[in-house]
Amino acid sequence: MLLRDDRTAAIRLATARLCLQLSWAPLHEVTLANGRRADILALRPDGGFVCIEVKSGVADFLADAKWPAYRDFADALYFAVDSDFPQHFLPDDVGLIVTAGLEAALLRDSATHAMPPARRRALLRHFATLAANRLALASDPAGMIGLRAALRAD
Repeated sequence: MLLRDDRTAAIRLATARLCLQLSWAPLHEVTLANGRRADILALRPDGGFVCIEVKSGVADFLADAKWPAYRDFADALYFAVDSDFPQHFLPDDVGLIVTAGLEAALLRDSATHAMPPARRRALLRHFATLAANRLALASDPAGMIGLRAALRAD
């Protein structure tokens, strides 16, 4: 039996792989302008954003009343759960991704709700900056740590 953190990590990994198969560019743990943190925010080839909330179990879903706030920062909202999750708990207007091991399938599309153009531009800039910074950190961890220290000293 997987622990909650292991289950969450497995769902997240399989979901990110599905995003790549769909030609969506996924970023994990993205803080949005409203202060909420999206588990996965993915950029689609058409420039649309998909927010994916990973739920490790029913208790995780029931304890989370903040997920509707993600609609303002995505064109589509999905829940990603594993195959053991009782799907009847999830709302019908939210997309559904179900994982099993390292595999994932998109079982239900999300209702769409287009973001205002100004919010989309701001989110696209935030997404690009975050992705570039994470790539720089992965490529040169010591350099980024030194840069952060220098910026804090100023």
